[in-house]
Order: sequence, then C-alpha cells, then structure tokens
Amino acid sequence: MTDINTPLVAPKKRKWSWADWAVQFRWILVITVILPISKAFDTWAEWSEWWSARKSEKQRQKEHDKHVEEVVKRLKSRDPTKDGLVCTARKPWIAVGMRNVDYKRARHFEVDLSPFHQILEIDEENMVARLEPLVTMGQVTRMLVPRNLSLAVVAELDDLTVGGLINGYGIEGSSHIYGLFADTVAWYEIILADGRLVKATRENEYQDLFYAIPWSQGTLGFLVAAGIKLIRVKEYMRITYKPVRGTIRELGQAYLDSFIPRDGDQDNPEKVPEFVEGMVYNNHEGVMMTGRYASKEEAHQNGNVINNQGYWFKKWFYQHAQTALKRGEFVEYIPTRDYYHRHTRCLYWEGKLILPFGDQAWFRYLFGWMMPPKVSFLKATQGEAIRNYYHERHIIQDLLIPAYKVPDALELSSKEFELYPIWLCPHRLFKTPVKTMIGPEPGFEYAGRPGDTSYAQMFTDVGLYYTPNPVFRGEEFDGVAAVKKLEQWLIDNNSFQALYAVSELNEQDFWRMFDATLYNKCRVKYKAIGTFMSVYYKSKKGKKTEKEVREEESKSLEDAYVDVEGPMTD
Repeated sequence: MTDINTPLVAPKKRKWSWADWAVQFRWILVITVILPISKAFDTWAEWSEWWSARKSEKQRQKEHDKHVEEVVKRLKSRDPTKDGLVCTARKPWIAVGMRNVDYKRARHFEVDLSPFHQILEIDEENMVARLEPLVTMGQVTRMLVPRNLSLAVVAELDDLTVGGLINGYGIEGSSHIYGLFADTVAWYEIILADGRLVKATRENEYQDLFYAIPWSQGTLGFLVAAGIKLIRVKEYMRITYKPVRGTIRELGQAYLDSFIPRDGDQDNPEKVPEFVEGMVYNNHEGVMMTGRYASKEEAHQNGNVINNQGYWFKKWFYQHAQTALKRGEFVEYIPTRDYYHRHTRCLYWEGKLILPFGDQAWFRYLFGWMMPPKVSFLKATQGEAIRNYYHERHIIQDLLIPAYKVPDALELSSKEFELYPIWLCPHRLFKTPVKTMIGPEPGFEYAGRPGDTSYAQMFTDVGLYYTPNPVFRGEEFDGVAAVKKLEQWLIDNNSFQALYAVSELNEQDFWRMFDATLYNKCRVKYKAIGTFMSVYYKSKKGKKTEKEVREEESKSLEDAYVDVEGPMTD
C-alpha cells in the first residue's frame, strides 16, 4: 500500500554542473585565503578603532567636518549632463547583503564615504551616541559594553554598519520593545542633493525627511552621522532555553506565547522579557529563548552556569541552543557582549555551508579564532556563476510579518522552501504621524490582537538563511519561482521583504509592498530625483541595461506626480 505522503511522481533530479563542485569545495579557498585575510582585516580594524578612541572629541569632530566638506565638494562637481547618478564609492562586494549591487555595474557617479567610520561622541547625560555611518556593531559594543552602556537595538553580526541598519533595516532580540534599529534614532545628519547639510529630527522642519530615511537605501541624500538612543545594561544576560514540539503552526504559537502575556499587558517589564529569539529546527521542533540583563553578582551566585559564548572554541550558538531539545529547559548566564554577537562566529548557520566541518571541535579549537570569514571577501571571490548559483539554489530572506500571522508564514516557508533552521525575532512597528515605507496594518489598534498596543503593532522577522532541502537531495528547485510566490504572499498579508535580499519584484509590485507616499514627496522636495537613484532602481535584481540607466538619469522634478505641499498626515 502506498504511503499518502509519498509523491506519486518522484521529484526530478537535476544535473550537477561545475558550479556545484565549486561550491562544494569552496572551503579550500576559505581556509587558505579568506580566513587569514579576514583575520588580518579584523586586526587592522580594531587597531584603527583604538587609534580613533585615543583622539579627543574635538579632533574627531574636526576630521568629520573636513570629510563632510569633501563630500559636498565632490557632489557639487558632478555634471548632470554627462555624469551618472550618485552613489557611494564602496565596492559592490563590500556590502553584507546578498544583493549584487548591480547598479554599480552600470554608469554611476561615485562619492567616497569611507572616512566616515568614527564614534564621534558618547553623551551619557542625554543617553545618545553620535555615530558616523560606517561604524560597525562590533566597534560600538567594544566601546560601550565595558561602560555598562549599549544601543537600544544591537544587530547581531559584528560587521553590520550604522548606515546600513538605518538606510536598510536592522533588528535584534530587543526590538519587541524598542522597534527596528531606525526607531531608536534621535536625529540624522544628511547631505542633500544640492550640497546642503541638514539635521532631521522628529519635531523640526525636516520631520518628513526624518521619517523617509529608513528603508530608502541612501536615495534621498548621504547620511554622514546619526544620534542613536543609549540604554543602561548589566554585565550578563540571563537566558532561558525552552524546547517546544508540535506541528509547525504549534511551534509558531509557542514562540508568540514566549513574549506576549495572555492578559495583554505588553508594556509590563515584569511579564515581558528584555530579549526574545526563536529557532525552528525542523517542522516539529524548535527552541524559544528569552533573556533579561543580570548583574555580575547575580551571575556568579552559587549554582548559576556561566557560558562565555565569545570564546573561539565554543559550540556554535544555534547548535548550543539546540541541545535544549535533549536536555530540556535550562538557564544560563552569557556575558552581555558575547550574547549580542552570539551569531557572528557561525554567521547564524551559514557557516555550516561555507565550512562543513567548521562546527567540529578540532576545527573550533585550532582555527575558530579566525572565524568568521568576512562576507565581503566571500562575495569578492565567488564569481558570476557561483553568484547566480546562490541566487537560484540558496535562500537568504528576512520577512517582516504581523505577529498573529507567524503560524501561517511558517507553514508557507516549510512548504515552499523546506529550509531549516528558521529564525524568529519579534519587533514593533510604531504608528507615525506620516506614512512611511513600512508601517502597521490600518486599524490594528482596534483589533485587540495579542502583542499589539494602541501605539504599535507587533510584527515578527521570519529569517530564512540556508539551502533548501530539495537542493541537498539533488532535486530540481526553482528558487526564483519560490521567492516570487513568497513575495506575493507578503504583499497580500501587509508584510515586507528586507531590501538587502535578492528580490524578484517588478516596480509595480514593489510599490504594492511598500508605501511610496512620503518617499516620493521627499524625493521631489529635496531634489533627489535626477541626482540620486531611486530605491527600486537600486534594489532591482540584475545588471542595468543602457536603456534603464538613461531612463533613470533622465527623470526630472517635472516627472513627479506627487503634491509636495500636501499635509504631513495619514
């Protein structure tokens, strides 16, 4: 008798190509070339940070002002009749995201922002850090955590930059309290298309620009500094690991139950943990983690377990958390900075694909101190064929969905991608006085759903980062079709796709997913059209044709159809 779960027609096997072999044995290049170079680069970067920290605030500000003048001068030197549209001079492979930065493979006008990598000021009185856009999360935590300070939202990977997390998107386990990274910004310092340097806040004359910057991908102006909210922290994070089993939908509900009080008291710190994270390991098992800051005195009390997760030889974090499925629920204390960057060494679980034996004890003890390989160096050495291979047979997507739809999203992901682990991280989307590119569902405040408040709707990031199981089984897998289906689901469910990822959206569907109202008004008002590329042009997959380049360059303010004098309200 045939098992009803067995397909009547066997999945079609795909033929192996040289790209398959290149990917499978890429670890040789990683070990011999990329890891040593990555470690050398990290060493140089830390020395550079140390040297910058020795300077006075006055000296750092003087250097900042000089670099701003150079950017303004370069921007004003552009001849719109023959020079391309403006973008930064960063090499395409340096970006941490998976997109190929294809717009830099066509005609463009580069402005160098590489000097903007300093921490300008730590203002403990007003609890704000003033940071340049190329400051990394690793750099910030190295300076702040020893002083029992932190950004309110610290993205997990060391190399993620302030500018990328603002112009793109950034999230952490504290985002169910503070929102996305951009929600913690007090002000932006922006160089506009006409060379003016302006400071945009929630209340001043540039309020519209303040709300338009997040997700704009640097298409409204050049971010040269930002003031970001600080919080007081303690030396350790007390983490509770809770294993869950059931259907894929039940795993989703267990995740929601880990941080949403049944009585709806979402703002009560006694009932809501300070950090939340979930990992789904297969279609019936997962581990939900909650954390609270803890003092050194508490962590070192008799019987408490301390896990110095930052040591190079430690078990990769996602595998360590997975032990809860055998051990049962347990609690431990992790040094705060180690916890912030718990996924850095293994790049979540992508490290297992890059170095199949990288999680083995012998490798961790002998070579773990060089981990991780820099994503930028991995991209720089992959070539066109391998790059396309990853686009077609590998998935890296972050899906921002309303929290109550998590079970539906997990069900869809399991069916379309059959990809594990899946990362879950909650975040708030706040109501704002204007329509931003992403926002909560209309009328959410009246629905009374668990996790929502009158001022913010609870969303969740569903992170898909791995090779789908059909690819491992040698079966045909149409990654493009699967992503298109996923994107349509996101559009239909008031959800969003992180723009660092590879997108299959056409322009019409892109603006069905995102709200263009405020963005377009600011593009016109601040004369970005005809100077800076549009966000869709930058996000669109594939090398730009000469026709596309000319069309983007020829756009003018007269082409805009929005009313820039319209009210700043919904």
